[in-house]
Amino acid sequence: MIKHVTTTPAKALEKLKAGNARYIDAMVNSEDTSQAKRTDTLVNGQEPYAIIITCSDSRVIPENIFMTGIGELFVIRIAGNVIDEHQLGSIEYAASHLGAPLIVVMGHTHCGAVHTAINHDPEGYIKFITDKIKAAIGDECDPYKAACLNVKSCEAEIEASLEIQKVEHQEGLRVIGAMYHLENGLVDFI
Repeated sequence: MIKHVTTTPAKALEKLKAGNARYIDAMVNSEDTSQAKRTDTLVNGQEPYAIIITCSDSRVIPENIFMTGIGELFVIRIAGNVIDEHQLGSIEYAASHLGAPLIVVMGHTHCGAVHTAINHDPEGYIKFITDKIKAAIGDECDPYKAACLNVKSCEAEIEASLEIQKVEHQEGLRVIGAMYHLENGLVDFI
């Protein structure tokens, strides 16, 4: 069953911006995580208004950063917010089957994966992540600029998906980049 978009990309982006503004001064996330909401999403399904692809960093929690409750965001987390076939498949699913109208690739300041890609040549499976980041950032050595380049590269990978292009054309889907600042909680959409 394919759901159709219930909001516009612009309205979804405004919800994220408003949630982030509340987050900056918040002590706790007071959004709906009640049993009633859990039951409602179980019975009626999820209808996320945004897909967020971000880093696995434990300090980067999209549901809190955007002050959302259950069923509002479809979140994909992987170190360095890199995209491969698994993430792309999840993105395509959320866009085409759940009807989320907005895709946000969100990097962050002080990213360990970006730092490692700039300064080290690791072994093991992390090398798959850092090699992907190195390809995205080239010779850039400034950590913030490198993180932004990595976000833009991930956006381009998503935009290249034929399924995403189809949903963009039919439903008005939008892909956008963002940077989360650990220092103050602010999200800049880039």
